[in-house]
Amino acid sequence: MLSLLCCLGVWEATVRYFDVPVYLIPAPSLIATKLMTAYPLFLQESLHSVISIIIGFTLAVAVGIPAATLMIYSEWFRRGIYPILLTAQVLPKVALAPLFIVWFGFGLLPKVLMTFLISFFPIVIDTLTGLNSVRPESLMLIRSMGGSRWQSFWKIRLPTALPSIFGGFKVAITFAVVGTIVAEFVGSDHGLGYILVLARGNLDTVTVFAAILWLIAIGFLFYFAVEVAERIFIRGRAARRSHELGAGL
Repeated sequence: MLSLLCCLGVWEATVRYFDVPVYLIPAPSLIATKLMTAYPLFLQESLHSVISIIIGFTLAVAVGIPAATLMIYSEWFRRGIYPILLTAQVLPKVALAPLFIVWFGFGLLPKVLMTFLISFFPIVIDTLTGLNSVRPESLMLIRSMGGSRWQSFWKIRLPTALPSIFGGFKVAITFAVVGTIVAEFVGSDHGLGYILVLARGNLDTVTVFAAILWLIAIGFLFYFAVEVAERIFIRGRAARRSHELGAGL
């Protein structure tokens, strides 16, 4: 925090000393004033962006984890779907955004689709990595005890994969913010991306910087929300497992 305050102080002093034009680099004090005065506008427009981020990320989780699980248990599915996933990942998403506007118009749907596409791949890959990281001895043990595939997945594979899965969630949630803003850049009448486009067109650099800081804050909030969920879920599962082991003893 101290280093951040020092950087802001140097920024403020440099801009004022060299009399840098506001349209190039505004002083932090001007940006802070803009955040306070335009707070209702930023809050209202951020609600549109947040809804798109949450829906797109949730869809990526709901589709990504089952897809990775099927890739573990079905070789033909993995061979068929993995090249498609890789192609979708290397394809520049910005190139798809104008097509989404043409196909689906303005509104929530193209933003959700862009958010889904850009956050889907890390969830699938990290889940696949986690599910594959289980020790073969553990799977052999539960099979020797008469356990089914579902039991081996629920008792062995999934708990082992949880750290990797949540690692994918952390990457994906930051990508989800980017996906929504990209869609709002290309075509939208609401959201923080729309505010950025308007401010850029008016050479309102103060609003641009203020909106960027607001977006950074939203990204941090989503990231830490996933981190808190990870701690609660993994610790809760570890506590239940310890209780079961204690009861068994």
